[in-house]
Amino acid sequence: MFKEFKAFISRGNVLDLAVAVIIGAAFSKIVSSLTDDLLMPLIGKIFGGLDFSSYFIALGPIPAALAGSTDYAALKKAGVPLFGYGAFITAAVNFMIVAFIIFLLVRAVNRVMPKPEEAAAAEPADVTLLREIRDELKKKNAA
Repeated sequence: MFKEFKAFISRGNVLDLAVAVIIGAAFSKIVSSLTDDLLMPLIGKIFGGLDFSSYFIALGPIPAALAGSTDYAALKKAGVPLFGYGAFITAAVNFMIVAFIIFLLVRAVNRVMPKPEEAAAAEPADVTLLREIRDELKKKNAA
């Protein structure tokens, strides 16, 4: 069983997936920082000082200690049910950034990778010759 597990882990796909997950987690933190620390404050400044993180609707009673608070994180930590549309807008912007970057990566890889018909056209001469011989033998046997 250990040999099978070792063979499974040694496969390229598993290692590639592990690397992709680790890089993806790090990339996610970079995109979150880009959105939270750079883009959203800039968008807020452009639209008159909006702070999207403080946009929410309280759906339940707010504790007396936090009455009048606009601190989304503190209210959420206190267990107040919130409709946090500002946090959703931030998450949607994060998603759009990640989706656009992945689109650019896939587009670049597709340009570099050969198309299937190009790969078939680059077939070795001996394989082409063997195919021709096979086809000729089929014709003779059919006749």
